[in-house]
Amino acid sequence: QFATRVVSCRAAELRPEGGGEPVRGFQVVLEDTILFPEGGGQPDDRGLIGDVPVLRVTRRGPEAVHFVPAALEPGVEVLLSLDWERRFDHMQQHSGQHLITAIAERMFGFKTTSWELGRQRSLIELDTPSMTAEQVKALEQSVNEKIRDRVPVTVRELAADDPEIETVRSRGLPDDHVGPVRVVDIEGIDSNMCCGTHVSNLSDLQVIKLLGTEKGKKNKTNLVFLAGNRVLKSIEQSHSAEKALTSLLKNGPDEHVEAVRRLQSSVKLLQKNNLNLLRDIAVLIARDFKSKPAPRQLFVLHRKEGDSEFMNIIANEIGTEETLLFLTVGDEKEAGLFLLAGPVEAVENLGPRVAELLGGKGAGKRGRFQGKASKMSHRGEVQALLQEFLSHRSP
Repeated sequence: QFATRVVSCRAAELRPEGGGEPVRGFQVVLEDTILFPEGGGQPDDRGLIGDVPVLRVTRRGPEAVHFVPAALEPGVEVLLSLDWERRFDHMQQHSGQHLITAIAERMFGFKTTSWELGRQRSLIELDTPSMTAEQVKALEQSVNEKIRDRVPVTVRELAADDPEIETVRSRGLPDDHVGPVRVVDIEGIDSNMCCGTHVSNLSDLQVIKLLGTEKGKKNKTNLVFLAGNRVLKSIEQSHSAEKALTSLLKNGPDEHVEAVRRLQSSVKLLQKNNLNLLRDIAVLIARDFKSKPAPRQLFVLHRKEGDSEFMNIIANEIGTEETLLFLTVGDEKEAGLFLLAGPVEAVENLGPRVAELLGGKGAGKRGRFQGKASKMSHRGEVQALLQEFLSHRSP
């Protein structure tokens, strides 16, 4: 917590990170703050000003701008509270990135071109087209050795014109930077220009897990990692999933993969058999209709199980030159598929209206109009529309 004063407060809007309508609120500037504004690849802090939640903190030149949902009176003294769990997580990930970056360059000459602190995992973009599994394993072993060595992490400030700045690793200062230059040192390992928050000793990182690599931008490789408490949370999630699979598959964790392979093979065979049976059923339905002595102008069928191929087989077998077919598959109370087939002129006229009645979308050509429907229960209305159309067309 930290006591400070409100300098200014003005109305503003905040666009949510996940998208959606802007949130109305206020931008507040304080005399000083303990909440970190987003920057340097690190997200911003969260907390409270009094009992008012801080929804976002951004940097505007030398100022930290706090977005809050309620107005605060300029000049009033306030108590600032920090969301420590979020802060410490960011500290672990950011210091972990510095350590991985430094060791990757020392061991393999891979320079870091950017990084991203994500909500679930973090990425380091390395200036190399590829990285072997052996290199990832060796890098993980080395960074964890440094954690066990309990190496100190210190912060110092240099004047903007200090010649020592030239010896510090950096991707350059922001255009609107003002004041001294902040340098984060991992003793004997790295010296890096950085505005972010860090642990004071590598032992606070607990452990780092490298999850592997992903293909990045041209000639770049993304290294995925977890640090500290995120490793523990990941293990907890994996263990819960393992227990659930053990219960479902009725075997031990070492046999899970083979059990799933057997299930996949069985499912593929069942799907193949099911498709063959559906095709046979479609042919039998069509032949039964054609065997009736008196030809009918309209054929309507709904079936819970089926797909587009099932409906098209029926249409092909019956023929659409003289008969208008309305076929649907899917659950009565949920979404499904529909097919309207018949004389070209009739289908072109009725297709969009059928889709509208079924609350769906579709497209058609050459006497077929098919698509998805969200209101399968409206099939009766479609049938009435088709019967009315045929009654007006009949001589």
